[in-house]
Amino acid sequence: MLYSNTIGTGKDLVLLHGWGFNSELFNELVARYKSQYRITVIDLPGHGRSSEVVGGLDEWCNEIIKILPNNPILLGWSLGGLLAINIATKIRISQLILLASSPNFVQNEHWQFGIDADNFRQFSDTLQLNPSKGLKRFVSLQTQDKTQIKNLSRSIDALPASTTALNQGLEILLNTDLTQQFLALSIDKSVILGEKDTLVSSTIAHWYQQQGVDTTVLNSGHIPFLHQNFTL
Repeated sequence: MLYSNTIGTGKDLVLLHGWGFNSELFNELVARYKSQYRITVIDLPGHGRSSEVVGGLDEWCNEIIKILPNNPILLGWSLGGLLAINIATKIRISQLILLASSPNFVQNEHWQFGIDADNFRQFSDTLQLNPSKGLKRFVSLQTQDKTQIKNLSRSIDALPASTTALNQGLEILLNTDLTQQFLALSIDKSVILGEKDTLVSSTIAHWYQQQGVDTTVLNSGHIPFLHQNFTL
């Protein structure tokens, strides 16, 4: 069973977090926008307060779909963006918002905007040696706000992801290419990237713009919604 919580009033907005984290990551975002949207946050399978789900991308998405409101705005950060794209191919949503995300995270001969697969594995191996320490260091590189760092570090310790879920999430990131599915979506799509992002290069902004996607690049790292200039 997946954990979810809904707060606020307005059009339904669903937030999907990234690998290793939990929905507490969005606390500031929820507080800021709950008067404009009815916001639902979800802990991904095996993350935070959610049970593990056997399988990969489709199985995770099918469980998420069970608790989604009708025709929501779907916002996905990092790994959550891949899930959001896949969900958008399965059910009706009104808008897709990707934060520091890509339909394909890994570079190949047809896709220049991803990370080198070997470098990505090294990064993930380092994180998995001590996920809590690795994620907290990762957060500290994304923001200089000590309160943000303290709150996020507390949630990482309090609500850790399971080893199984971490492995599943990495498999999804390494082996998923939803480029064609993303291009086929006829819904309103927008993207917000971080200029200093080392995982999803801001050079992908040009590709998004070529596809007619509303694209914003902030002077931030991989967590652009922590940046002071972030707006939905």
